[in-house]
Amino acid sequence: MALLSYRQPGLVLGVGLTRATELQVTDLQRDLRALGYLRKGIDGRFGDATRLAVAALQHDLLANFGESRGGDGQAPLRIAGFNRGRVASPTGEVDEALTACISELLDEPRFPKLPSSANPAAANRAALAGLRLLPSDRAPMTFILAILGQESGWKHFNEPVRGDQDAFLVVGLDTNAGEPFIVTSRGYGMGQYTLFHHPPRPEEVEGVMLDPAKNVQRAIDELCEKLEDFLIGPTPGTRADDRIAEIGAGPLRRCKYESRDPRFQVDCKNCLLRAGTREIRDGATPLHADTAETYAPTQYYREASYRGVPDRSKIGCDWPYAVRRYNGSGVNSYHYQARVLLRALEL
Repeated sequence: MALLSYRQPGLVLGVGLTRATELQVTDLQRDLRALGYLRKGIDGRFGDATRLAVAALQHDLLANFGESRGGDGQAPLRIAGFNRGRVASPTGEVDEALTACISELLDEPRFPKLPSSANPAAANRAALAGLRLLPSDRAPMTFILAILGQESGWKHFNEPVRGDQDAFLVVGLDTNAGEPFIVTSRGYGMGQYTLFHHPPRPEEVEGVMLDPAKNVQRAIDELCEKLEDFLIGPTPGTRADDRIAEIGAGPLRRCKYESRDPRFQVDCKNCLLRAGTREIRDGATPLHADTAETYAPTQYYREASYRGVPDRSKIGCDWPYAVRRYNGSGVNSYHYQARVLLRALEL
């Protein structure tokens, strides 16, 4: 049985509760990171992020029966099976009953724990160095690197800073179910390999999370799939409205240069510069020419104005439209597209 410093009779950890020591909160945060509920931060302060992580775990103890939200297979176990009547609601506070559940989950070999690195800065440098050697025959590395910058800040592992000991794998948590503590999917690592079930299966940890190259390869596969299947398809769900409005439904354009040209999918920076720029203004700029919907703030993007965004319609390839579909659809995907294009311009 895991020996937890915060497993003390009568001790309750939560926002504004002062009995817990900094060490106990730090240990709780480390365990929540290992179990995949805390996005980042091991600093010994029980703030709102820790509260939401605790509530997310409590929600899973009540409602996670191992099913996938996105058709990517079952989880290796049912987290709800570890409740046994000990958790009644997602309070965001840790009492003895919840601590007992955490202890059992940490001890459970079928629950893969999130990996961490003994030297995350070196691991991140090595991962980036390896990426620069990948060929651009399938997808241009300029766009791949810009996506990685947007997704993870080019980090596979979190790098500790003063007061924060977090060296776990970088994780993104989507909460699109109406409550901020209900996690609908998780993105892992530099390429934010996304899973719609929790916990991950052992082969997913070994094959994709621990290996940055394989993690990023999944991102490349995903971007290529979006280009090939989600831009000019026969139904609305397989079409990119901005591409149709600005370019039409003609053949896909992987690059303005022929494949035998040495500039094929590697001269992206110059294409971005030659395309010119446009200004996007909050509430005033339409998402594309065939809609009245405009850029507006969302739960993920508080700012909706951008300057100097490369004009996607004049870049000469369809990768900017694939970048948007990489992020899904709707206004969030247009924010994502604008930010990735800005990152690509800066690379």
